[in-house]
Amino acid sequence: MEKKENQTAIQQVFSELQELQPGLFNIYSEDGRNFINHFHKFLALEKQQLLDAYDAGGYAMFDDNEDLLDPEVYYNFTFNKE
Repeated sequence: MEKKENQTAIQQVFSELQELQPGLFNIYSEDGRNFINHFHKFLALEKQQLLDAYDAGGYAMFDDNEDLLDPEVYYNFTFNKE
């Protein structure tokens, strides 16, 4: 799997699904419209996560918790809250 330039992970998945299952994106069917609506919601969520991560990265330099400077620690702290 080769990443296409300037695509987020969600955009990459959408592109690959479009190639594998073109009928899935039929805007004239209810299923196709639902799928595309979900895609746009996930894309907006991903965008917000990227913006939040970028913003948090700047603040992490001034945070007392220096562990958050480590990307793996930041990811687990932010997204693996189970």
